[in-house]
Amino acid sequence: MKILYICTHNRCRSILSEAITNHVAGERIIAKSAGSQPSGVVHPLSVQYLKEANISVEGLQSQSWDEFEDFQPDVVVTVCDSAAGEACPVWFGNSVKVHWGLADPSKIEGSEAEKAQGFRACIAEITVRVNQLLPIAAQDLSPAELKAELAKLGAL
Repeated sequence: MKILYICTHNRCRSILSEAITNHVAGERIIAKSAGSQPSGVVHPLSVQYLKEANISVEGLQSQSWDEFEDFQPDVVVTVCDSAAGEACPVWFGNSVKVHWGLADPSKIEGSEAEKAQGFRACIAEITVRVNQLLPIAAQDLSPAELKAELAKLGAL
């Protein structure tokens, strides 16, 4: 299964989702991330807390969804509310689209401990969701069957 995580700026939640999916799923799911208006940089706390969780940050970059026309994802996951409402490129047409409403830890303006808690909570939530995807990824499903299975998860 191939997944493309989308967030407007592709600097935090979509980056976390890509890294965690590739870490947890290994070869069973290939994950990439992109944005409609990429910032061009990965949020430094995303990198810090991924490393803290022993998750590779190699190759992570903030990039446009235009870079992935040839990727042909089975599933496109929007992780922020603004991306969920955007008109996706035509080439997403055959992909199953789902929305994960993830709180943005990069928006926390509290103490370092509060920021750390926000990033760790987001990483934990994404990890749970990816683990829920693993049995689905192991099946050879049509787009309609895939959409139905993802809908059963509820959290997605």
